[in-house]
Amino acid sequence: MPCYLITYDVNRGTRRDYDELYAAIKEYGTWARVTESTWLVVTDDRATEVRDHLLSFMDDRDRLFVLKSGVAGAWHNVRCRNEWLQKWL
Repeated sequence: MPCYLITYDVNRGTRRDYDELYAAIKEYGTWARVTESTWLVVTDDRATEVRDHLLSFMDDRDRLFVLKSGVAGAWHNVRCRNEWLQKWL
């Protein structure tokens, strides 16, 4: 199954509760939070489907980027476990 990188910038001027966004990301089942606003999810959905689903939990001025993981990766001092990254990337 493909692994997707999700990263976003939320507009600080909004009063939206982003716990709903976090819950929507976790609904994919296999996920990891890499940095404060970067997650990885494993799903058979296409990148556009992930984007469209998550946009429903965001404001119009927020930014969202979804990328299917590629060939190689490197990291340092991430929030999730190295074992998770090694398995799914």
